[in-house]
Amino acid sequence: MTSTLEPRTTLTPQQRVDAWLASFEAALAARDVDAAAGMFAVNGFWRDLVAFTWNIKTVEGRDQIADMLGARLADVDPAGFRTREPATGEGDIAEAFIEFETAAGRGVGHLRLKSDSGIDQAWTLLTTLQELKGHEERKGATRVMGAVHGSDPDPRSWAERKEQENAELGRTAQPYVLVIGGGQGGIALGARLRQLGVPAIVVDKHDRPGDQWRKRYKSLCLHDPVWYDHLPYLPFPANWPVFAPKDKIGDWLEFYTRVMEVPYWSRTECLSATYDSDAGKWTVEVNRDGERLTLHPTQLVLATGMSGKPSIPSLPGQDVFRGDQHHSSQHPGPDAYVGKRAVVIGSNNSAHDICKALYENGVDVTMVQRSSTHIVRSDSLMEIGLGALYSEQAVASGMTTEKADLTFASLPYRIMHEFQIPLYDQMRERDRDFYARLEAAGFELDWGDDGSGLFMKYLRRGSGYYIDVGACDLVADGSIKLAHGQVSHLTEDSVVLADGTVLPADVVVYATGFGSMNGWAADLIGQDVADRVGKVWGLGSETTKDPGPWEGEQRNMWKPTQQENLWFHGGNLHQSRHYSLYLALQLKARYEGIPTPVYGLQEVHHLS
Repeated sequence: MTSTLEPRTTLTPQQRVDAWLASFEAALAARDVDAAAGMFAVNGFWRDLVAFTWNIKTVEGRDQIADMLGARLADVDPAGFRTREPATGEGDIAEAFIEFETAAGRGVGHLRLKSDSGIDQAWTLLTTLQELKGHEERKGATRVMGAVHGSDPDPRSWAERKEQENAELGRTAQPYVLVIGGGQGGIALGARLRQLGVPAIVVDKHDRPGDQWRKRYKSLCLHDPVWYDHLPYLPFPANWPVFAPKDKIGDWLEFYTRVMEVPYWSRTECLSATYDSDAGKWTVEVNRDGERLTLHPTQLVLATGMSGKPSIPSLPGQDVFRGDQHHSSQHPGPDAYVGKRAVVIGSNNSAHDICKALYENGVDVTMVQRSSTHIVRSDSLMEIGLGALYSEQAVASGMTTEKADLTFASLPYRIMHEFQIPLYDQMRERDRDFYARLEAAGFELDWGDDGSGLFMKYLRRGSGYYIDVGACDLVADGSIKLAHGQVSHLTEDSVVLADGTVLPADVVVYATGFGSMNGWAADLIGQDVADRVGKVWGLGSETTKDPGPWEGEQRNMWKPTQQENLWFHGGNLHQSRHYSLYLALQLKARYEGIPTPVYGLQEVHHLS
């Protein structure tokens, strides 16, 4: 089959999209891979979240698209492509939210058409699996009754049934999925699995859900706004603060865990895990509040935080330093250091937050900047960077969280920086006086390797930035002292830099970031498994701290890895909400015995 599309320049965006979808579906139904791939622009992209590939995968260009379709089209058997709401357009671009079906499930997505010599071609296509046929969530019109009106052969109350389930799970009944880590990622995934009917346990070492936030330094607040941070099923109430304080987030996570009935084991430490490839099961030893238990899940998810293990430098003199020294993740807050001298090594988010709180509580504090940092003011980021999708104005204009997430996901990582650069150019111009004051104080600024700013830095390396919520003014006016360079060593009462600068110190905070998540796998399972999986996070952009080759997606996140039945789940609240669905559906399909042939399993290029 060959494409018969006519020039579309005189058609409405809806007519253009309808025509393209009809021709695309016809090519797919005829199994004409070349015709379907030929309907994409030469530099077109197809990003698939599970629906076609049982993977999180972006294919780029017609050859890659044809290869994916050649491998997967017969099994997927897609049909029913249609718009979910009226298409929109500007210039030669037409775009629309779409929906479709596959043999296994139902999906939604997003399409952008670009006209080439009057012929519409797909520039970007996003396809996402939303539910599995025959295994839909019980919600809306299909929600459970909760009460039985009439005779019931099972006289137990809801609470009694839940109590029995809790007593059996992990003892007489094994979980299909064990999620290690009970922060927002583990809790969101636990809620998804609960609604899908997948037996799962979320375990965490802390006393209560939310302690991951409560036990951080007392001034910690979210730097992302509320519209960006909703959890699945239960959005924040309309009076929730724009930037939630840590204790409020902690309480919300605890409430959420209880209301969503997530099987959650607090005060539980995982001691070891081994995989039996013949049996297809894990053996996981845990200490649950003093009780040793052995669990045998089929699937193991490490939801231990995208930031991974704390990176603490090994420096001469750490053994002789007489004051306190700790990583930023263990920082207790300023109260114990009033009237003392603090040196904070690092200049990213945590460093700024900690320095600000220390200064405001009467501590003499010095920030050691070892390399340049990207700074963006919070209000500028909200208005220019996020406002179109995640803001009160966006909500008022009809933008839902689902539509915002799909729009965001529809931009392939290969070209995302092209959309980000103009936004950060606007921020740089808007706040030029602010940046001039910082530079005058000696602060070293950057805008990412290509000027694309904060979010690309986050996706590529997960570090190197600060969203300013007030600390920068204190740096600019000298209230927070600034030093530059690498640390040479510590003495009994100081930090000494490579150039000989001596910084007197009673406390040293290592705001030095985190390593790859596979460090947790090395500790729990073994270095051989960590190496088999390879580095977690990053795109392969060949920018600072993100070595190539190009991956096209986040390494090893939310998708199958080279270690059978081992998964990684993490990220910010937005990512925990959005990607927990796709990970949960992958796990549900395996639980139900649905074939899940993975296309494009990620290769390993870097170990850490």
